[in-house]
Formats: sequence, C-alpha cells, structure tokens
Amino acid sequence: MTETTAQTTANTTANTTVNNGVNVEALIGAREALDAAPEAGQFKWRATSEWVNGTHTRSTITDFYGLGAEQHRNKTFTVETDHPEAFAAEDNAATPVEVVLSGLAGCLTAGVAAVAQHRGIQLRSVRATLEGDMDIQGILGVDEDVRNGFGNIRVNFQVDADASEDEIKALVAQSQKRSAVFDIITNPTNVFVIVNA
Repeated sequence: MTETTAQTTANTTANTTVNNGVNVEALIGAREALDAAPEAGQFKWRATSEWVNGTHTRSTITDFYGLGAEQHRNKTFTVETDHPEAFAAEDNAATPVEVVLSGLAGCLTAGVAAVAQHRGIQLRSVRATLEGDMDIQGILGVDEDVRNGFGNIRVNFQVDADASEDEIKALVAQSQKRSAVFDIITNPTNVFVIVNA
C-alpha cells in the first residue's frame, strides 16, 4: 500500500467511524493550497492589552492577517491577567505565566485531537496537566544571575482512546512536533519592544 493510499484509508476511516471534532479534510486542503501559494501561509496574530489597575491587565483579541488578507472575526476574545495576593496583588485573574502554560496545553491538546482524527483514532478524553518551575529571585531583582522565565516545564498527558499505548505516545509526539506554542517556548524568538510616548 502506498503512502497516499494509506492516508486515504486513514481519512476514510476517520470520516466513517471516528469523530474527534476536527475537519482533517480542510486541514489537508489548506496544506495542499499552501504548496501552490506558500505566501498565503504568512500570518500575523495580534493582541491589544490595556492596564486596568495594579498588576491587572485586560487583553483583547480580534482580527488577524493570514491567507493573504485581513481576517475578521465575529467576536472579540478577552484574556485577563493579574498576580496572586502573595505578590501583594488583587488576584483578579491568572498570572501571565499561567496563561502561557494554558496556551501550551491548548496547542498540544488540539494537536492530539487533529492527529488522532487523521489517524482514525477515536478519543474519549484528553487531559494535560502542566507545571512550570520558576525562581522569582530573577523577576524581583534579588539575583541578576537567575533567569526570569521558566527553568523547566513538565506536561503530563492522560489520554483515553481506542489505541495502544504506543499509538497514544505517537499522537502526543506528533502534536509536540507540530505545535506552534511548543516551538515558541523552546526556541528563541525575536521580540521588538517599541515605546510610543
């Protein structure tokens, strides 16, 4: 059986017996379209943040650029961040670093669902628990040699699916390989901070 035939068989199986809520055909179609027009793969994701009070901030997320044009959403998403009382703050929302962990969890979990759909594996439940180690002496300026960010992040998946343990591990490995947030966290990214006073 050729690779193309194997993929077609997996997709057919996914269409008839597996429903993880992922439209694999659309994803494959997008990949094929990008082969013909790679410039359409250039995206710009955006967020606008406004200070509320103290360490409380509210970010809004609406439109983005992709597929060669501005893309408009029908709604605006809001993400709030704050710090806990242990930081002498009001604890109105999760900390920014907890939101980063949530983003990583969401990206990896979505990838597991998409890969499972493509491979014809029915998921019953997927739970990711993340924990990040951080020494706050760096943030507080106590020790300049201590990094401000996470030292380590552990992601623990519990997946219940119609698949063997090895197949489930392969789902998670493929999701990790394709995860944008995993890449952002594990590789250097150029960040330019511009102040418009």
